[in-house]
Formats: sequence, C-alpha cells, structure tokens
Amino acid sequence: MIVTTKKLFKAAYGKYAIGAYNINNLEQAMGLFKGNVDSKAPFIIQISKGARSYTHKKMLEGLIKSADEVFPDAIFAVHLDHGDEEACYDCINSGFYSSVMIDASHESFDKNIEITRRVVDAAHAKGIVVEAELGQLGGVEEHVSVDEANAKLTDPRQAREFVERSGCDSLAVAIGTSHGAFKFSGSQGLHFEVLTDIQKELPGFPLVMHGSSSVPQEEVARINAAGGTLAGAKGVDDNQFAKAAVLGVTKINIDTDGRLVWTRVHREYFRDNPEQFDLRPVGKIFMAEYAKFIADKNVKLGSAGTLDDVRKNVTA
Repeated sequence: MIVTTKKLFKAAYGKYAIGAYNINNLEQAMGLFKGNVDSKAPFIIQISKGARSYTHKKMLEGLIKSADEVFPDAIFAVHLDHGDEEACYDCINSGFYSSVMIDASHESFDKNIEITRRVVDAAHAKGIVVEAELGQLGGVEEHVSVDEANAKLTDPRQAREFVERSGCDSLAVAIGTSHGAFKFSGSQGLHFEVLTDIQKELPGFPLVMHGSSSVPQEEVARINAAGGTLAGAKGVDDNQFAKAAVLGVTKINIDTDGRLVWTRVHREYFRDNPEQFDLRPVGKIFMAEYAKFIADKNVKLGSAGTLDDVRKNVTA
C-alpha cells in the first residue's frame, strides 16, 4: 500500500524513525520489501535522479508496482530523493510518487525558499508532500557533491522561518552526517545540540537525517578481504538513531549501506566461485542478505514491529 510520508510521520513522530532506502534494480527492490515485511516495519522507497536514469524511470516504477502486489502487507511511501525543480515536477505529474524532495540547499536562504515554495504549491495541489533541505551535508552521492569547506550545519534560528515561508512538510537538516562511505574521522559524530535546538524551534515538525548509513566495519573488512580498497570508510553509529527519533527525526536515509552489502556479496561470490558467470545465484544471495540487513536496521530505527499500528492509523 502506497501512502504519503505525512501519514507515516504522524504515526512515528517522537517514537521511532522510518527507514528511507534507495533502490536501483530488481534485486534491491525484492530484498527491501521482504526485509520490511519480515520485520513488520513501514518504509520509504527512495528513487534518486541517478536511479531514474540508470535504465528508465518507468522500469523502477513498474518494479515497485509489482512488488506492491507481491507483498500486499507492505506499507510504504514512494519518494524522489534529492530532486531538482524539473525532476520534482516530473514526479508530481507522473501520478505515481507520494512524496518528493526538492534540494535547493546550495542556493541562498531566500532562493531556497522561493524554489521550495514553487514545488510545494505544485505538489500540494495533487496531494503530494514535500521534503526540503536547509544546511548542506558534505560528501559525495551521485550528483550531490559538497566538499568539507562548504558543508554547513542547519541554523536552528532559520529553521522555523524556512518552514513557515516555504510550506514544506518535512525538513532535512544538516547535523554532522555526510553522503558516501567516508562520513567521519576520529571521534566526530552527530551534533545533537543542534538537533535539540531545531526541535525547539519546530516542535512536532518532522525532521530528516540524510547521509545516515552506518558503514558497518564488518562489511568493509569483508569487501577489502575480497579485493576492495575501502580504507578509512566510517559511518553513523546506528545506536544513535533512537536518540535522534526522540528529538523529532522521523525519516533516516540509508543508501551507502545497501551498496556495501551488494559489493560484499558479489565480490565474495565471484572470488569463491571464479568459474561462475550466471547472475542469478549471486542475485538470490544478495536479496536474502539485503532483506536481513533491512530487518536488522529497522530494529535500530525502532520501526520494527509497528506495521499493524501504522495500518490502523493510515486507514482510519
């Protein structure tokens, strides 16, 4: 069942966070649905600009529609991740997406509001909700690239004005996370003091954490043992998700971890089976491993086991 993120956030706020997972292909889609259904968790499917152009946007939409039929117990939102204005309008007009993100965070404060407001007006006219971003995360993810010098935390004093003027339904905030596999070094971590101040400015308003993959060190070690070179990769401690949820974070984006699982499975399989050339056996292994990863992550998010309660709320 496809619902809006607004309905999911209403059920989750202050109690747990919804996992927002990026997909690009059939194997990810199947693993994602199975992992969430097995752990009885609502979720958000994120489709990025890169994923929409990887093959063709209609291919991914078709996969999701089919998965909705194969897994009738699933409750999820379909969300455009890091869209520009053109991509947002395309998704709004498609009639398929229930949520879009307009990322104008690289613009000035007033320009960001202006662009976001246009997208909000177009989306709300069709019952679609909008995520915006204030502040800039560092790191690299597909077309998003911000070096450390230009990364900046969200200013809590601007957050309320931004939401009021833009009309957005949720706000992605920069509190120390970054995109990609190399998020932190040394003892760096999340700035909960900034998140606390933002929640004070926006009580009850859904906040979003981008760049929140944990980059499990076991995955990194296994990838490197199978020929990879991911020295120094480090992510967000997923034991901090529960604390963030209490402070208003209702959506946590996880993409890099899924790529690491894919890389680990494929590197190990073809290392151990060099004579193989059939993509299906390793694809089946990945789907099972990804489903297990998703189910485990939902426990950290606090969303595991909430599906029946969510169903009552979204169908009431």
